[in-house]
Amino acid sequence: MSTPLDSPDQGGVATLDRELEELLQEEHLEPGDHERFSHYVKKDKILESAITGKPVRALCGKKWTPGRDPEKFPICPTCKEIYESMVS
Repeated sequence: MSTPLDSPDQGGVATLDRELEELLQEEHLEPGDHERFSHYVKKDKILESAITGKPVRALCGKKWTPGRDPEKFPICPTCKEIYESMVS
């Protein structure tokens, strides 16, 4: 009988660690403005990020992993402009 430790590529923590490492290598997480502003992101992407820890991309193009209360920051002017042009 085999165990997940016998075949680490078939799932489990090893797979999650490998996927996270690949994501970090492939995606450049942008420092900067996301710390100063609240950004517009699709609701389903925020939920997915909360569950998986994967980064999200805002309307303005910023990519980061959310972790702060957006109510404490002003809205990103670029995200706001893009959103308003979409709903108008």
